[in-house]
Order: sequence, then C-alpha cells, then structure tokens
Amino acid sequence: MTKINVIGAGAFGTALAITVRNSGNDVLLWTRQAEHASALNRDRTNHKYLDNIPIPSGIEATDDLARAADADILLLVVPAQHVRDTLIRMKPNLSPDTVLVMCAKGIEQDTSSLMSDVIGEIAPENTQAILSGPNFAREIAQGLPAAATLAIKDADVGAALVKAIGLPTFRLYLSDDVIGAQIGGAVKNVLAIACGVVSGGRLGENARAALITRGMAEILRLGEKLGARAETLMGLSGLGDVVLSCSSTTSRNFSLGAALGQGDILGEILQQRTAVTEGVYTASAICRLAEKFNIEMPICFAVDEILNGGIAVSSAVEELLARPFRDEKLAGF
Repeated sequence: MTKINVIGAGAFGTALAITVRNSGNDVLLWTRQAEHASALNRDRTNHKYLDNIPIPSGIEATDDLARAADADILLLVVPAQHVRDTLIRMKPNLSPDTVLVMCAKGIEQDTSSLMSDVIGEIAPENTQAILSGPNFAREIAQGLPAAATLAIKDADVGAALVKAIGLPTFRLYLSDDVIGAQIGGAVKNVLAIACGVVSGGRLGENARAALITRGMAEILRLGEKLGARAETLMGLSGLGDVVLSCSSTTSRNFSLGAALGQGDILGEILQQRTAVTEGVYTASAICRLAEKFNIEMPICFAVDEILNGGIAVSSAVEELLARPFRDEKLAGF
C-alpha cells in the first residue's frame, strides 16, 4: 500500500484526504493545532473548515509534522504563503524519495516565486508535481464528479500518482507543463475577486463575462513570459478554474470581491474568515511579475490597487473603463 499523507487540514486538504482514503489508502492529515487534530479525530468531521462532511475511518489527524512527513507521497495543501515555512520545518524528516504534490494555488508574496520554485529551493532532491483544477472542496469530499491537471516532468511517477490518487469521480489529466499548471490557479484568485466586485457592485453579467475573457488574456500573457504552454492555460488548471471561481459565491475570492463591491471593508471581511483567501496575497506578487516582464495586466493591477493601494472600488472600476479602445487582435492573447 502506498503511504500518502496530507499536509494541511483546511477544506481542500480534508477533501483530498477523503479522496485518498476512498482510493484505498490510510491517511495522516496534518494540522498545525493540536486541538484541531483532537477535534477531527473525535468528531469525525472538520467543523472549522468543512462542516457536516463525514471523515471516514482510516484517516487520522495529527499535529506532529515529523510523523506526517514520513510518506511516499505528500499532498501539500497549506496556504501558498505558508508553503516555504512548512517545507523548512518538514525538511529534517523528509525523505528524498518522497514525491511532493503541490495543491496550493498562489504566488509567494515576498518573492513572487511560483510554488514549484519554492519546493526547488527547499527540497531540490524531491520529485515534485502540481495538482490544480476547477475543484471546490465540498464537492470533492462528497464524491461528485470532478477533474484536475496533474503536472509532473517524470511521466512514470505521474502515472503512479494518478493510480494512487485518482478515482472515477476525481479524474486526473497528466501534463508535463509544471509552470502552466500553476499560473491559471494563481491568477484566477485575483480575477475571481474582480468578478466578485462586479457582482457585489451590480455591474451586470456582461461586465463579468468581459472580465473573464480579458482576464484570460492576462493569464496567457504572463504564461507566455514564464514559459507556459497556451493549451495548458486553456485547460482544466487555467480556463476551467477561472470559469468556476469567477462564477460562484462558493469561491472565497469571489465572495470577498462581492463584499468589497457592496462596500464592506477588507480588514473586516478578513477578520470574519477562518480560511485564507489566496487572491489577497497573490495580487501584489502578480503585479510585481507583470512589472518585471513589462506585461499588461490591468485587471490584476486594479484588484491590487483596491486591496493594497487604498483605491476605492469605484475609482478602480472607472480607471478600467477609461482605458483606450483597442483592436481586439492587438489586445488579444
């Protein structure tokens, strides 16, 4: 039996632990807090992040990171801004043979590094993979049909991962485009905030459709500069994830944007949340990358101005609408 553990007991980490268990493997589910681990083991549900979803037997929660690091495969599901610290803490107990599967979607705020680059710095000897797609945690945990991209350079290891993690209701599509599999999931966090602002501000479905379309243009521009393939960005980890996150209040990023569009204050919104909203931290990192590579990403810059620049939502919207008219071919992907 393959030993697969999950690092991070939020909603998606819990959902993936259930998926791994349903594929026939016992699972250790790591959480930072001892009281959270005790509650998970006692109540057999994650009241804090994924309430009313039963946690099956064969899943054990622990706050012992050294113990959780002992596995053939580790699914890394901590928030993107905590990946580096978690890997550093885990490193002394991490076998070089352990495959690291990155499930966090984001770009490191302080360094503008992709998650694959962070793994490469801390654990360069470990094989790494990226798991990303249009996946809401509750639906995954419920066993509803879903699909995702699994990006890895080693095709043989990738096939083994699909066999170990995949299910008929959780279909994994292999790719070797590790860069491309990360960009869509990171940028869509920011685009979802923008679409939420449109929804909360009652700017209409036409505006949301335009944002999604022009947002894809921004994803493709960034992807081209970083070496991603367009077909990856138009696949599950790109367009698929954008469509899901930019269309539903189930998305934490969309719902945060909707609250901003209704006039709520960012700090107050975040205080009321237990789960991390990745787009808040990824926005500034994306804008730094855009400036570094001289890429036009006006939607991401508008969101960053709202979140981190003190610009009112109305002013950011006005700036976008005041942009000069362009030929679509010249302003396209």
